[in-house]
Amino acid sequence: MIDLHTHSTFSDGELIPAELIRRAKVAGYRALAITDHADASNIDLIVGNVRRLTESYGHFFDIDVLAGVELTHVPPALMAEFADMARRAGAQILVAHGETVVEPVAQGTNLAAIEAGVDVLAHPGLITEVEVSLAAERGVALEITTRRGHSYANGHVAALARRLGARLVIDNDAHAPGDLVSQEMRAKVALGAGLTQEDISQAERNAREIMERCRGGR
Repeated sequence: MIDLHTHSTFSDGELIPAELIRRAKVAGYRALAITDHADASNIDLIVGNVRRLTESYGHFFDIDVLAGVELTHVPPALMAEFADMARRAGAQILVAHGETVVEPVAQGTNLAAIEAGVDVLAHPGLITEVEVSLAAERGVALEITTRRGHSYANGHVAALARRLGARLVIDNDAHAPGDLVSQEMRAKVALGAGLTQEDISQAERNAREIMERCRGGR
């Protein structure tokens, strides 16, 4: 399993990065990205500290780890600027906090994130056909999430992505140990969203490709 969307104590997660990595390994994950909530106030803090850990002793964990951010509640007009800021700070992967139906995310965030070329658009809610088509064109992966609340629109996201050819990934959006769900539960959530077993396998391949691209410096 690969998860491209997790949180540590550098934002609202419960675990320091080292424990998050260790628990993910024990839970059966082969790779994960630590993508704490970020804006202009904390991008350098998050990326610098997580990369310090992964580069100094990450090899002891026997699991691939990327240091990234989840650009969160960023004004759409500033999304591209903040994405560039994160890349300059050394973020290996960029996730954007999409227009979930359970938070007051600014309208236009999904489109701005896709246009900014983030790697993953997290929980994009009632994303439009135009936005999904653009995500397919730009290679931005759309997230099927196991997280409560955000998962309400999974079926909508999955249906449009399958019809319009956008790439999907399956993520936990983990904030606590119990959020690192098993492979079986990930599959159940995906099947409940209307994906097939082949779709689930393709989503895992998509995550692996993103991981490899980001690890290689794009």
